[in-house]
Amino acid sequence: MNSMVKLTVVALLGAALAQAQGQQKGAPPTPPLPCGMQGDAEVICGTRGPEDLELTPDGKYLIVPQFVTGPGGAGLGSGANGLYLFDIAQKTFQKLVATSEPLADWGDSRCPGPVGEALAPHGTSLVRRLPSNKMQLYVVNHGMRESIEMFELLRVADTWELAWHGCVVSTDPYNDVAALADGGFIATHPDALTRNAPSDGKGKQGGANLLTSGQPTGFMVRWARGGEGELQGTRQGYPNGVVATPDARFAYYNAWTAKEVHKYDLRLQKDVAVIKLDFMPDNLTFTKKGNLLAAGIKGLSGDCAGQPCREGFEVVVLDSGKLGQKKVYDSAGKGALISGVSVALQAGESVYIGAFQGDRIVKIKWKE
Repeated sequence: MNSMVKLTVVALLGAALAQAQGQQKGAPPTPPLPCGMQGDAEVICGTRGPEDLELTPDGKYLIVPQFVTGPGGAGLGSGANGLYLFDIAQKTFQKLVATSEPLADWGDSRCPGPVGEALAPHGTSLVRRLPSNKMQLYVVNHGMRESIEMFELLRVADTWELAWHGCVVSTDPYNDVAALADGGFIATHPDALTRNAPSDGKGKQGGANLLTSGQPTGFMVRWARGGEGELQGTRQGYPNGVVATPDARFAYYNAWTAKEVHKYDLRLQKDVAVIKLDFMPDNLTFTKKGNLLAAGIKGLSGDCAGQPCREGFEVVVLDSGKLGQKKVYDSAGKGALISGVSVALQAGESVYIGAFQGDRIVKIKWKE
């Protein structure tokens, strides 16, 4: 496996930005605002690279994948990676305990075993598995191997723990995953079309040149026990976050560099709605009413590979039909609340905002 393959998706993106824009000189980026209340938002510190978020079934905790090997994570060490529980009431983070309990019907039979402490989590998906009603947490992993790691979320007293049951290993890095009730999943391969492109002869890897162009760089796939297959019509500009409806009829996915959200009919295998946004949508989550929250940065600027990106961000709610949008939050004029926004998740009458770098999440009030 060559060195480009070993890079995580976000690290590769950081390299692309550095190549595309050059190492910008001048004043350092504005420092992030202090933890605590900042106007209409609350900055909650104590995490690292909270790239995605899931709400536990009791509504008391957020599951937070700490992905510190991406941009802004230099020097933290692989030990800072992992899955954490955020206690909403106490505002504290605690690492999730995971046991190893392989199950034959979870994942691929060729899974080499648990990834253990090497886990470098990226996108996540928490869905009830049928007919067993077990809560399955699928996690995109970039540590030791490119894979979807499959955990069961278990209630233990007043908290939660994990049992690792299986995995699916891939030669192409995943970005996000949507677990399905039958044990399968939908996932995105954001740079599968460009990752192994040849050099341009001027010291730039071809894939890195194309990552930020908005042109098709990857696609979406569906995995079942028989293996993985590309979903036709999903070759887009950096396919990123993805979610699926409980009945597995539709998937919603983001074309990050194209600034688009797509609604995809899994039965007909085609897009049935697309909406253009004025920011780069990263991950998607469902609201309590079954609509969608999309969040992301407004653009690419600064040295994202070496220092935190200070782009503004937006959060919108999209109806699940034709994807009509309504603004939930705009960071304009709010200061440097959070860097590299990648996700927004509803919990009660609040929305929690995470990012692919930095030391914080942000809480805002919102009632759907």
